[in-house]
Amino acid sequence: MYLTPEEEKLFNGERGPTYQKAIEILVALGDIYEADRLIPIKSAQIAGVSYKTIGDAGLEWISDLKGKVAVPSILNPAGMDLECWKEMGISEDFAQKQEKIIQAYSALGVRIECSCTPYNIFDNLADFGDHVAWSESSAISYANSVIGARTNREGGPSALAAALIGKTPNYGFHLDENRKPVISIIVEAKLHDSDYGALGYIVGEMVGDKVPLFKLKSKPSKDELKSLGAAMAASGAVALYHVSGTTPEAGKYEAPKEKITIEESQIKEVYSKGEPDLIAFGCPHSSVSELERLAQLLNGKKVKKEVWICTSRAIKKNNPELIKRIEKSGAKVFCDTCMVVSPASERFTCMMVNSGKAHKYVPNLCGIKSILGRTEDCIEAAMRG
Repeated sequence: MYLTPEEEKLFNGERGPTYQKAIEILVALGDIYEADRLIPIKSAQIAGVSYKTIGDAGLEWISDLKGKVAVPSILNPAGMDLECWKEMGISEDFAQKQEKIIQAYSALGVRIECSCTPYNIFDNLADFGDHVAWSESSAISYANSVIGARTNREGGPSALAAALIGKTPNYGFHLDENRKPVISIIVEAKLHDSDYGALGYIVGEMVGDKVPLFKLKSKPSKDELKSLGAAMAASGAVALYHVSGTTPEAGKYEAPKEKITIEESQIKEVYSKGEPDLIAFGCPHSSVSELERLAQLLNGKKVKKEVWICTSRAIKKNNPELIKRIEKSGAKVFCDTCMVVSPASERFTCMMVNSGKAHKYVPNLCGIKSILGRTEDCIEAAMRG
């Protein structure tokens, strides 16, 4: 892989061990995937934030780094609400270690907004055609598919390395030829709300890391596209998808000959029954419109079960009246974290979610049963004693 003279200096350690290690990671990736060079990126989104998932080894690695990121960079959700962790039931020991992780990233110049939906906080992180290095699976999918930016499935270390250098290897979804759909998904059902997460849950398992082109009978909102992509990234490894007539690159391509048809009955089969002791929303983090809908559904009601709604701190701070309306019901709005990456979920036995992504992850990452339901059904379950 070609390196510029400035990149060679970094590789040879002339700016110190942190930048040397960062560019070594990028060069190693470039060599593996036969990239020709490093290309500039507009932003980075960095996973590997929750102490639950990275532990002491991850904390030590991040704390040893000395440098500053070269591009706007934002964190993935942490393992707790950084302000209301006691209310979540987080231990003092976990909170102290989580705070050290946040401080270590902050020292590198990374913004400490912890969100899997950075595009709902900042408008300037990614535009159509921009090259970025994002590492949270649903954010990767949204950037590639809905925004039309370009990123590979970065790991936490590679996204941080790209942030420090301001560049990423030129391979994978940064190249036109790899963004072409290879399989058509024909959906024989009109979809709404959590149906998109259920669809993603099914299709991800079927297509793995292929690029699908969807033909839908309904027009998805951006939140529904977010839900679709998040579920496919969780049940499979889909990092880019197209939806005819909806996503920005879909019109460039003819429908692939290989086809899968999804029937309405298959969507319905993903939904499950049971009696949850926790109802959780916001995987990925809830947008303002999603919070508005929850506020409407909760209006004049009091929840009888534990209800968590996860969103970014920026959205919570910018919409205080909306948050008051939600919390009046007894539901709790948490920031900086989500039900999947927080150990707080583990004290429950059964979680009901409206997210195909959470439905896939909860049993493995939280060790408890998961039930998928439509948003209205989740609220109804919250009202049962």
